[in-house]
Amino acid sequence: MRLWVLTDGKAGDEQQCLGVAEALGATVELRRVKPWAPFVWLMPYGPIDPFEAPGREGSPIAPPFPDVVIGSGRRAVPYVRHVRRASRRRTFTVFLKDPVIGARAADLVWVPEHDALRGPNVIATLTPPHRFTAARLAAARAAPDPRLAGLPRPRVAVLAGGPSKHYRFDAEDAAQFLALLTRLAATGVGLMATASRRTPLPLREGLSRMIEGRGGFMWDGRGDNPYLALLALADAIVVTADSYNMVGEAAATGAPILVFEPSGGHPKLAAFLAGLERHGAVHRFAGRLEGGPYPPLDSTPTIAEAVRTGLARHRRALNLPEPG
Repeated sequence: MRLWVLTDGKAGDEQQCLGVAEALGATVELRRVKPWAPFVWLMPYGPIDPFEAPGREGSPIAPPFPDVVIGSGRRAVPYVRHVRRASRRRTFTVFLKDPVIGARAADLVWVPEHDALRGPNVIATLTPPHRFTAARLAAARAAPDPRLAGLPRPRVAVLAGGPSKHYRFDAEDAAQFLALLTRLAATGVGLMATASRRTPLPLREGLSRMIEGRGGFMWDGRGDNPYLALLALADAIVVTADSYNMVGEAAATGAPILVFEPSGGHPKLAAFLAGLERHGAVHRFAGRLEGGPYPPLDSTPTIAEAVRTGLARHRRALNLPEPG
């Protein structure tokens, strides 16, 4: 099966698409769109940037077209639709997250349960797709990262985000987060942390001083990113609520998730956290360990199976052979 992952390069969108693609066992090509004004202003409603049309040199959607294209992100919507038309519908199109223009944007659409979009070609799940399969987590546990293996147990992963569209994560939030982590560290846990690109520098530096001063580990950006190892080796996970992806990835481990909510928020994110609370996965972070293990929550195989089923039905309708 030949498959394109089509995004504008945003890491969160691309990683979700790759998670589904890898679960399908497909041969994956990364395709990134880079539309310019004024066309980018009209997306997702308008056409593709004509300078990126299939016949143009360097086009991100140059044929031969694949069996499946999985797209995500507002800018990718017109390109996914263009591939469907240009391939004469031979390419089965999948879109992850609400495309804004409705379910007609692709042959199959995935959305989080907290989004309102529904339809016969829409699949909704509580957690997002990702690349942290049970097999990858098990392998990381079997051969633990030497930077983390010597930390005392219980080991607590700290996944720090930062300001986002819905969360301010101001200086007061950062101070509260550090105070709660300091209280937790005083209980003797082994802290192992990583920050995101959005983490404010003062918070990043404060985390590093506090965690390393207590014998923990804070990734400084050098060497391999230990994100997978943090998830795999954690007895509990502290994560900031500004990242839907990070919370969803943590849920794949079965370890208790302690969520810190900065100022701000959104009803959809509140519904997501409430759904995880009902599963016993999430607890509000109060500077102490809470909760116990639960069956890991991983929607990626469910979404991949929906793609397989939809693709088979699509090809039968067009009288096309099954991809190899």
